[in-house]
Amino acid sequence: AVAAAMRLGAVLSALRPALPLLLGLSLGCSLSLLRASWSHGAAEERCLAPVPPAPPARGAPPEAAEGRPVPGHEDFRPRIVPYYRDPNKPYKKVLRTRYIQTELGFHERLFVAVLTSKATLNTLAVAVNKTVAHHFPRLLYFTGLRSAKVPHGMVLVAHGDERPIWLMYETVNYIHQHFGSDYDWFYIMQDDTYAQAEQVKALVTHLSINQDVYLGRAEEFIGGDEQARYCHGGFGYLLSRSLLLKLHPHLDSCRNEILSVRPDEWLGRCIIDFLGITCVSQLQGQHYHTYELAKNTDPEKEEEEFQAALAVHPVSDMTLMYRLHKQFSRIQLDRVYQEIQDLQMQIRNLTALTPAGEAGVTWPVGINAPFLPKSRFEVISWDYFTEQHLFSCPDGSPKCELSGASKADVSEIIESAVEQLNSLYQPLLRFSKRQLLNGYRRFDPTRGMEYTLDLLLEAATQKGHSHVLAKRVSLVRPLSKVEIIPMPYVTEATRVQLVLPLTVQDLDFVANFLDMFAMNTLDTHDNALLTLLFIYHPYDAQRVGQVDVFAGVKAMVGELEKRYAEVKIPWISVKTEVPSQVKLMDIVSKKHPVDTLFFLASVWTEINMEFLNRCRMNTISNWQVFFPVHFQEFNPALVYHGEQTASSNTDFLRDGHFDRHSFAEACFYNSDYMAARTKLAADILDRDEVLESMEVFDVFLHYSGLHLFRAVEPGLVQKYTLRSCNPRLSEELYHRCVLSNLEGLASRSHLAMALFEQEQANST
Repeated sequence: AVAAAMRLGAVLSALRPALPLLLGLSLGCSLSLLRASWSHGAAEERCLAPVPPAPPARGAPPEAAEGRPVPGHEDFRPRIVPYYRDPNKPYKKVLRTRYIQTELGFHERLFVAVLTSKATLNTLAVAVNKTVAHHFPRLLYFTGLRSAKVPHGMVLVAHGDERPIWLMYETVNYIHQHFGSDYDWFYIMQDDTYAQAEQVKALVTHLSINQDVYLGRAEEFIGGDEQARYCHGGFGYLLSRSLLLKLHPHLDSCRNEILSVRPDEWLGRCIIDFLGITCVSQLQGQHYHTYELAKNTDPEKEEEEFQAALAVHPVSDMTLMYRLHKQFSRIQLDRVYQEIQDLQMQIRNLTALTPAGEAGVTWPVGINAPFLPKSRFEVISWDYFTEQHLFSCPDGSPKCELSGASKADVSEIIESAVEQLNSLYQPLLRFSKRQLLNGYRRFDPTRGMEYTLDLLLEAATQKGHSHVLAKRVSLVRPLSKVEIIPMPYVTEATRVQLVLPLTVQDLDFVANFLDMFAMNTLDTHDNALLTLLFIYHPYDAQRVGQVDVFAGVKAMVGELEKRYAEVKIPWISVKTEVPSQVKLMDIVSKKHPVDTLFFLASVWTEINMEFLNRCRMNTISNWQVFFPVHFQEFNPALVYHGEQTASSNTDFLRDGHFDRHSFAEACFYNSDYMAARTKLAADILDRDEVLESMEVFDVFLHYSGLHLFRAVEPGLVQKYTLRSCNPRLSEELYHRCVLSNLEGLASRSHLAMALFEQEQANST
């Protein structure tokens, strides 16, 4: 009995910490069961009386009330297409679309058509293009007859006939044929109309695409039905995609049966007669506000009705168009500033209720707080500058002249600082700048560019007294809205032509390069070819009949061609003492078509499919060239001290670094290189010795207007090796090669450990 009591006491003592948990679980289960029984009983009571079905919405068909799809609305209901593959047919790789919106059938939002003429193409149409065209996603100009020269930056469609009705008919037909399946809304305006682009875009975002919309300034037909209205063409009008699709089959009938002098009346009559839809100025709670300009109107003195207008008509000349744009831009800017002030006030009021209180308000209000570093390695340093010099230069020098964009940035920020001070203290004080004593700036990725200025100012009072004082101000240039830069469409199916220059010093690494090339491109049937460039020293070139230094490489190439019967690896032999990258590319460029995509590689490069695809995607003909920054592994003797390296080490920053001094790898099209090389030849004339101090990167940088995309490439990994730097190259290229070798030895911590171990060994 005593033993049993002791065992029971031991069990209770072990369960004592878990008793609160067990009691909580039991109580929770009991309450949930009790609540479930109450809910079940209440549901049964409610279900005793049948609930009549709700009446359908006003204007909705009876099928919608019963949950059945409405005829004509099938496009807006999700459909699941089951996958089926015929076992009797060979499997083919599914070609997916580039963008998900294409596969899901999404449309662009707004297409704008501007009706112009040969007489006003170079005046009013140009004014429209300079004021509002860049605010619309897609805008085309339509005319009957075109002039001899089309203004720059305008996409013009000429129909060959100046008759107004014919122009309207051909324009609507062209829009349906080329853009009817790509856009949800179509806005048609004249070149003597000023439209507020942002207001028009905001209007279509608040309208449902599930309706036939004919929206504009409604006008009565002369002598026609009082209920029917057409949209006045001078103030622009909006058509939905569904209406355009229904209207297209009747355009030919409208052209033959409806007689009218005005094209907007003709279109309105066509829509009314065949679709039964009249023009409206208000739809779904949205108003289409317009304003009709009188003669000798001053836009700066107009009333509230003018400020709320989406479209203004008629605009008689280019000067009036620009004045309207200036006034509406000022109105829009004032609205934005007022919204900013209101939001800042709301942020202050709400922050006062938070646990941090008013101390939690960041400056400027509404902008992200400054970045808080977690260690000393994350501290963002400040760059010191004056009005003449910058003390943090891109080339690493301690002091350089302030010029270009940096000088404009400093001048603008000083001017803005004085302007803000005057807005705060006027009319009591007026400040004028004497001198910038000190300037500091840094880029904070969380908020933008930050500035701290020490200004020597002269403050003048209303009575004429002045005093010189120093004042420190802080400013922030916040990051604005991120925009996607439009880029030309490229594919991953482009053939890549690899070019590998080889010298005698590279012979020990060729075997590994060819093995990686065969494994990652030939075995995978990647669309890539290889051309070898054998660079002979003049002494070796004279003895090539007796001893060919590249005989072993040629034998390896022969073995690859035997293994892969469909592959041919050509080589080109060059004799030179100074292997200039530009001279070598001149030879290769002449032997390939102009549309060839080159990848200029080095013998230490390990080719893989991932990088080749990025080479294809990042290189765009007549637009962009790609210079990847390869990842260079450190010297294993210093990093691992003779130990075996880990096969799957994900800590790249410990095992190597991105070699920013190397420009040996490059992806570019032959046509782009030939164009830049032609400009270079015209600049240097017959001074070929200049080419020895240049690389392909310099050719594109100084003699082409292309984008130079320079980015780190983790898929381009090179094993450590001590490169031989040719002293016959230019001083800059030789210095860059030496720096690449030195920084590729090891990290600072590994070098410090090596020095420490050496000192320890010497001391003992």
